[in-house]
Amino acid sequence: MILSDFFDYAILTYKAVAHHFASNLPGTVGISHLSLPQQAVFPGPWEEYIRAPRNRSHIRPANIRHVQGAVSIPEAVLDWTETNTSTTIGPGGLITLEFAENIAGRACFDISSVDGSKNYLALAYSESPNFAGRLSDATTDRQARDLPLYLPIQSAGATCVRPEFVRGAFKYLTIYIPKHPPKSKDIWSESEPPSPSRILDTHSPSHQKHLGVHDASSHHNSGRISISSLYINCTAFPSNPNPRAYTGYFSSSSSLLNRIWYSGAYTLQLTTIDPAEGSALIDYNRRVDHNHSPQGSWYSNFTIANGTAITTDGAKRDRMAYPGDMAIAVPGIALSTYDMIAVRTALDSLFIRQYADGALPYAGPPMGYGGEFSDTYHLHTLLGVWNYVLFTNDLPWLQSHWSAYLKAFEYSLGKVDLTGLFHVTSNNDWLRPGMTGHNLEATSIMYYVMQNTFKMAGEILSDPYAREQFPRWKSLGDRMERGIEILWCEELGLFGDNVGRRGCGGSEEAIPQDGNSWAIYSGIISNTTRRLEMSTNLRKRWTKYGAPAPEFPNVISPFASSFELLAHCAAGNHDAAVELMELMWGYMLDGEGFTNSTCVEGYRIDGDIQYPAYWSSARNSHAHGWSTGPTMVLLTEILGITLETPLGRTWTVEPHLTKWLKDARGGFATELGRFEVVLRRMKIEGVGGVEVLDLETPRGSMGTVVFGERMLVKGGKHRFVKFSDGEMRVERGEIGWREGEMREDDEWQRPEVEERPVGVVDWEALEENYVTGP
Repeated sequence: MILSDFFDYAILTYKAVAHHFASNLPGTVGISHLSLPQQAVFPGPWEEYIRAPRNRSHIRPANIRHVQGAVSIPEAVLDWTETNTSTTIGPGGLITLEFAENIAGRACFDISSVDGSKNYLALAYSESPNFAGRLSDATTDRQARDLPLYLPIQSAGATCVRPEFVRGAFKYLTIYIPKHPPKSKDIWSESEPPSPSRILDTHSPSHQKHLGVHDASSHHNSGRISISSLYINCTAFPSNPNPRAYTGYFSSSSSLLNRIWYSGAYTLQLTTIDPAEGSALIDYNRRVDHNHSPQGSWYSNFTIANGTAITTDGAKRDRMAYPGDMAIAVPGIALSTYDMIAVRTALDSLFIRQYADGALPYAGPPMGYGGEFSDTYHLHTLLGVWNYVLFTNDLPWLQSHWSAYLKAFEYSLGKVDLTGLFHVTSNNDWLRPGMTGHNLEATSIMYYVMQNTFKMAGEILSDPYAREQFPRWKSLGDRMERGIEILWCEELGLFGDNVGRRGCGGSEEAIPQDGNSWAIYSGIISNTTRRLEMSTNLRKRWTKYGAPAPEFPNVISPFASSFELLAHCAAGNHDAAVELMELMWGYMLDGEGFTNSTCVEGYRIDGDIQYPAYWSSARNSHAHGWSTGPTMVLLTEILGITLETPLGRTWTVEPHLTKWLKDARGGFATELGRFEVVLRRMKIEGVGGVEVLDLETPRGSMGTVVFGERMLVKGGKHRFVKFSDGEMRVERGEIGWREGEMREDDEWQRPEVEERPVGVVDWEALEENYVTGP
């Protein structure tokens, strides 16, 4: 639907919906984002795929990865050990422990005995097995690896690292007794002998927590430490005491897809934190809190927002509210755990730092104090507002932010010039180069934001400003639809990145993954044949380990690829979307060097775990919210459940089993109730193959089912059977209808997977594009 038609449709639809539901919608029968359920909304065998711990306060290691030196009975601390023995470590002894999943939290120890009174354990953390050892992986780019943390052990008993030393994500924990312990008041060490650097005793401003320091008058370790128990107190996902109480689910004939969906949901849990445990960028924090923490040290005690929970970009780093990440993360959260309070907190942290001209900060605190800005991330914040309102119907919150929203919206509209393209003035984006000038991605996102703004204005039509501005906004949308043609590359069947050097035939030609994906998904391209052509051409570029992002050489980006998933579905190429999920996210789960449980920030085109934005491979975040696209796409595009109005008062269900699946099912809940789709390939004797759709939506709602044909349906439980015996037809009835006549389609076979070449690294471009900064 082109924008000019959408404008009229939005106003008429919202008027009709408001009139219908004023008298027909029953009382709330679903869940509340203000009080999350304590049990799974959809219990079933698929819960075996949930990665979240059963006991968040006592997570014990599962395996031993490495033992060195003076260590006895290392297995005593493992979760399957029931004996009363202890693991004993002597000076120089080291043990690397592996947890079942990538986890987060405070390391705690039950010490059964200590030889002497001035001992230390050194702790080093890593998400990837590649960096498990005496040094931690990295949270900044100041040096290749973070320093180990020294924990003083004075006597037998229980002890934990201080709260400010929550580690945001790790699967491997290395503990050892240094031969040369730290000097007085040192808790960090670069190597042995220790660094002379020490923590400053004060840490300002006063509202931030103080860094912990420990006195140590002796420089000599006097003996061994025996550990009867080691466990992690997980502080992530603070909103729900039961981290397995999911409000959504997915299950299919592909166990790999099932794992992918739940790894995304779990990643979004790890990246949701207590706001007082934020920002791993200690050098950036210093601009605000004036800390003097030594290079290579780390902590998690910068307060990034008011509230009890906040969604952030990454679990290990940066532990901040980045709007770009939220574009993927917010729908995934809504569809898996419904932790929308964490979303609202993140949005509030951005709007509270809005600049005088209407621009929104590149990220939440500690950014926003120095004018940090990104044109695209500014737009992603506006998308976050729509997604939050769509899944919560929090209209009081929307009303309180509406003037700020409109100011931000108008700020971006002012950058659409006579070319019909968005003129980008900030080079900040998702760390990719070349974000400047008249840009494809920014133009397409702006177009999409405009559609959502029409929808929200339809909810609050009493606003006279919005009514007056609709014709102008519509005119700008029409101009963008024409203007984007400047960037079309006829021979390639895709758009160029910018007007000029990064456009078609330019000296630095870039045919971007992000911009072309957004051009399809946003609807700015209305021609269905052309959208499918673009989808096909994007697929042709895939390599052995996923979809490359040519706008950022050497990069495979789950962030940009999440938008590509949406683009393939918008083009009607759902087969390609599922194929890419298994190809790329499957590699992230099963490839060497990954956590096998969470979604990584990005990696190199040849499959190496280095994310080419960083010179140190150890800095890559292996639990990053922007990489969780399948958790959204499998429910909204493959099972096809789309909320058209807040909470799903009106909805569309258009499922696509694709050639890759024999069956798929899934659902989620809002405050109206449950939305669930069960889709199966079956056979009926004498008829042949059929597809069966069982659908549940909240009673009192209404929507459109697109399943062979388009049907208007009231909320409730329905069954649809799609026959393909010569002429496509659909019959409908109650769930259970014709069940006795059907059997599984045991003749269905999954297609072979296409082999693809390994991507080739451009080593010169790799070094040119390293990001420098905190």
